[in-house]
Amino acid sequence: MKRTQNKYDLVVVGGGHAGIEAALIAHKRGIKTLLVSMDKKSVGRTSCNPAVGGLAKGQMVKEVDVLGGIMGFFADLSTLQSKTLNKSKGRSVWSPRSQIDKNLYEKIAQKYIKEQGLKVLEGEAVSLNVKKDCVRGVFLKDGSEITCSAVVLTCGTFLNGLIHIGSKQINAGRYGEKRAEGITESLNSLGLKNGRLKTGTPPRIKKSSVNWKKGEAGYGDKNPSPLSYRTKNFSPKDEPCYSFRTNSNTHNIILDNLSSSAMYSGKDMATGPRYCPSIEDKVYKFNQNPSHVLQLEPEWSMSEQIYVNGFSTSLEEKIQLESLKTVSGLENVEFIRPGYAIEYDFFYPSQLKNTLESKAVSGLFMAGQINGTSGYEEASSQGIIAGINASCFILNENPLVLKRNDAYVGVLIDDLILKDTDEPYRMFTSRAEYRLQLRSSNADQRLLTKSKEYSLLDEKTVEKLSEKIENTINMVKFLEDNNINPKTINKRLEELGEKPIEEPARMSNILKRPKVSISDMKIDNEETKSALTNHMKEEILFEAETIIKYSGYINRQKEEIDKIKVYENMIIPEKFDYNDIKSLSNESREKFINIKPQTVGQAQRINGIRPSDISILLVYLKRPFHVKQMK
Repeated sequence: MKRTQNKYDLVVVGGGHAGIEAALIAHKRGIKTLLVSMDKKSVGRTSCNPAVGGLAKGQMVKEVDVLGGIMGFFADLSTLQSKTLNKSKGRSVWSPRSQIDKNLYEKIAQKYIKEQGLKVLEGEAVSLNVKKDCVRGVFLKDGSEITCSAVVLTCGTFLNGLIHIGSKQINAGRYGEKRAEGITESLNSLGLKNGRLKTGTPPRIKKSSVNWKKGEAGYGDKNPSPLSYRTKNFSPKDEPCYSFRTNSNTHNIILDNLSSSAMYSGKDMATGPRYCPSIEDKVYKFNQNPSHVLQLEPEWSMSEQIYVNGFSTSLEEKIQLESLKTVSGLENVEFIRPGYAIEYDFFYPSQLKNTLESKAVSGLFMAGQINGTSGYEEASSQGIIAGINASCFILNENPLVLKRNDAYVGVLIDDLILKDTDEPYRMFTSRAEYRLQLRSSNADQRLLTKSKEYSLLDEKTVEKLSEKIENTINMVKFLEDNNINPKTINKRLEELGEKPIEEPARMSNILKRPKVSISDMKIDNEETKSALTNHMKEEILFEAETIIKYSGYINRQKEEIDKIKVYENMIIPEKFDYNDIKSLSNESREKFINIKPQTVGQAQRINGIRPSDISILLVYLKRPFHVKQMK
């Protein structure tokens, strides 16, 4: 057996979004890190849609950014169009999204990795060297071994990947790229259980074959905000995306040829994402809808290759083409490549701790689609946590654990490890019960303290964010401490349809009115003018206004969090024997043994666990030598 000459502290397997975040943050923390990719040229590839961010996903990108991650920064440098979604709803669910240049994003990622001095090795990992339940190294296909103390697996859709286009099946990890074999079997031999999932991607079509006049152009925000706090002078392009609509003819062709779809052909296929259905599912399961929107998005600047968002499919190629040609504006459409479905192995995430380390193998971390998720942002979020905690493992430091009220990233990991998944997991704002506090605009306020504790950001960025947070706090205090006169505000209140005031009132009280904004606060003296001038940055004013408008709701949520904190901090010993609790039902006992919750708070959130089960558990935990408190 050959060995590499150099021993690494950490090996990250896979160069996608999860792998990049994990490797870069560990490298930044001084860990000798190696990133292993089957193809160096594919590192940083955005293999599906040409966008970063979106509903709930934009919040995660901002959180990753504060934790030292890089996805938002790469996206800002390659943005073709930037837009905040959900603006018709409350501010807590406003979500930034950037249409990106996929080719540029990939080049920026690879250049940045090189500049940072992170070592990248082209090779295929096929198994792990594990002794006494501890990682000792990684074996490559060429027979060599890379010795290390920890491994982060970020294998995407490559583990025994199988592409479906109608009746055609192709062994591949992505279209035109070979799949990875060996890792699944290696992990199985260590006692880890895997399943199969499916995801899909739509066709790519030629720009020149589309009649764009028949589509509806959609542009970004006039004054867009960057995804990364490190981005300066953000003034991206504003290339339009165009929406087209399917019709009854489109649907009839699809329905008449459902059997040509791999998913409807009778094959035994894995489960796909419920919230990103194929065009077959849309037409068949939602037949009450006369049409469905297709968003045609450029894959890079002035691209001839167009992504048909909304038309994910595994139909035969000729049926895909025939049905698309019924759409007004796409009568002469030509393919660059057809859409396809892909099946791949994943490992049940309940086998992981909330640090993303395996419960069975010390030093083994997993992130991204290998944990059953779908989406760049979900992968990036897991990658940053896995990378931080792998470095903590190597440095013998306390790990970073994010709770559900800390971040969407905390919600994501908590859901995965406690509820498992039988379909690709995708984040939504509705999954976060504390979403009023988890806004995209306050990611810095929520996570900067943790970033400082683990030295995840450079000093300049820490200083910049600290100043922003301090100015926001001062702005809120200013609005709470100062009055506004009737003559200054009443005219504007009347214009807004709001009741005028008869005597001076606190600015904050006026601002709590739904229609009133900070811009309505007319400055009537030098003292007030000076105070506002110091905090005139748009993002600070916006966040201060949001804090005041949401203060009542936020305070109530904080009270709820305080009530459950005692259970969140109550640790269940790792070797706690649930078989000792005879009064538990067999079903509940099996769930506890299977998932091995780390705290009582986690135990409460396991699907099917009843309040009576928790009461029984608490009785046993309160016995001597059973309970200890988290620091």
